[in-house]
Amino acid sequence: MDKIIVKGARENNLKNINIEIPKNKLVVMTGVSGSGKSSLAFDTIYAEGERRYVESLSAYARQFLGGESKPDVDSIEGLSPSISIDQKTTNNNPRSTVGTVTEIYDYLRLLFARIGTPYCPNHHEPIKSQSIEEMTIKIMEYPEGTKLEVLSPVVHGEKGTHADLFDKLRKDGFTRVRVNGETQDLSGEIKLEKNKKDNIEVVVDRIVLKESERSRLFEAIEIATKMADGKVLINILGDKEMLMSENYACPKCDFSLPELEPRIFSFNAPYGACPTCKGLGITKHISIDLLIPDKKISILDGAIKTLTIDDNIETNRLLTIAKKKGIDLTVPFEDLDKDIVDLILFGTDEEFDFEYTSKNGNKRYTTETYEGVVNNLERRYIETSSGWIRDWIDGYMEENTCPTCKGSRLMSSVLNVLVGGKNIYEVTNLSIKDLIVFFDKLKLNKSEKEISDLLIKEIRSRLEFLDNVGLSYLTLSRSAGTLSGGEAQRIRLATQIGSRLSGVLYVLDEPSIGLHQKDNNRLINSLKNMRDLGNTLIVVEHDEDTMLAADYLIDIGPVAGEGGGYVVAAGTPEEVMKNKDSLTGQYLSHKLKIEVPKKRRKGN
Repeated sequence: MDKIIVKGARENNLKNINIEIPKNKLVVMTGVSGSGKSSLAFDTIYAEGERRYVESLSAYARQFLGGESKPDVDSIEGLSPSISIDQKTTNNNPRSTVGTVTEIYDYLRLLFARIGTPYCPNHHEPIKSQSIEEMTIKIMEYPEGTKLEVLSPVVHGEKGTHADLFDKLRKDGFTRVRVNGETQDLSGEIKLEKNKKDNIEVVVDRIVLKESERSRLFEAIEIATKMADGKVLINILGDKEMLMSENYACPKCDFSLPELEPRIFSFNAPYGACPTCKGLGITKHISIDLLIPDKKISILDGAIKTLTIDDNIETNRLLTIAKKKGIDLTVPFEDLDKDIVDLILFGTDEEFDFEYTSKNGNKRYTTETYEGVVNNLERRYIETSSGWIRDWIDGYMEENTCPTCKGSRLMSSVLNVLVGGKNIYEVTNLSIKDLIVFFDKLKLNKSEKEISDLLIKEIRSRLEFLDNVGLSYLTLSRSAGTLSGGEAQRIRLATQIGSRLSGVLYVLDEPSIGLHQKDNNRLINSLKNMRDLGNTLIVVEHDEDTMLAADYLIDIGPVAGEGGGYVVAAGTPEEVMKNKDSLTGQYLSHKLKIEVPKKRRKGN
């Protein structure tokens, strides 16, 4: 069928309407707010398309998706698979960025893993691979008599029981392994949880350094690197551990990188995420100004907002400390000495005897240190499983840029891998417009070009889709939660354009919202490109440019609410303009217009 036929639509305020909508066209539904546009487009046409799709799945799959209720309509014929692109699906996950939502960041991670050049942060020189001889020379520089272990990191952050690996190691004659930092004997049974990620290092040899042991050390490193894809872990007992690699290590210092792989560039995985902020780029701490907004009152009068609850354990602990230390809690908070304030807020290592009385009169005695009000709240924020408690404590916290990663979300070692003179964070901080220029000017050698050709083509293609929908000013590092509804919708629109599907019914909710008028044509061209691929677009819109660019225009009205819900006019924009009953048509043809006032009224 070349049209969608809707009969008897009565959802919300729709008045039992019948309408035929041409397929593979750009269709715009307009009318005053509340006239029933969304009721027809989203609550009737899209809802029925989604319901039919869900019903086509097995009963097993449907139980996870939930049943969709049938919209109040007699029949809809000619429906295609439907996709809704609305403004209600802004992602508030603090880990989501424009880069991760559009999946461009996934391609960037792969690009940096394949053609990135690691640099030493201390000497600012490219890091090259180390030979086994170079590793041996570096270790032999330690004083004679140094005790060390040569370990082979065979498993790094992988799930499984690894029983086959342990059996093979026993057969190969190894006697010890280090599992998650704990050395265990292979002669005993080692049980690991199947769904937990583990690190396993084989103890290849234990050596006391001296010149006569050089060949033994060389052989141990050689065995270790063969087992662990070129990596060896040297544990200098009582000092430090060095990860050395046949791939990447600085010849002048101990800095070395594991094998470059996409996951170390991810701030959502522990292998690449900044250890301080866990990949969020921000840290949350208790704000003293929020915790104690009025410093002119005393603690007993409620200066500390979290200690106003009667019979609160923390209040009881503070009263005990005050009694033992002779602190007057009746004086204004601002008059307390700094060392007393530090003790109350941040605690002390000194131990005190505390007495707790339960509601039924039972007494309990403990001797422990006092952690302080601030430390207590920050610990509970991390440890609590209660959403209510976390939200309550969150009200007294402020966000700060992470002091370790400076907002980059990644480990410092990862930020030393460069492509075109920039690390992955610097690349994601460029605007979409500047990023397109960066890839246009990127100079690569022949082998790098061959490796990255398809990757860069895919990244550029997605960047251009974002540029075409008027988002050239965004950066890939921008948090998804800070996007407006219109921006989030256009990002989803760009993603759908990139998927190049055909034969789909797209229903869009005012995609021009938040878009500058000069960028309207770029958005309209993107919608036309989707149409030209063989898709039907139903766009709920008030924008004049979009209405005039439509293949088919439907005016719902004539007024809002109970008086709306009728199809006032339908046809090409020119046909709607000739319809005297259509308010939209009258304004589009400029028969009606809102005059610019000759005299501006005074502001108040």
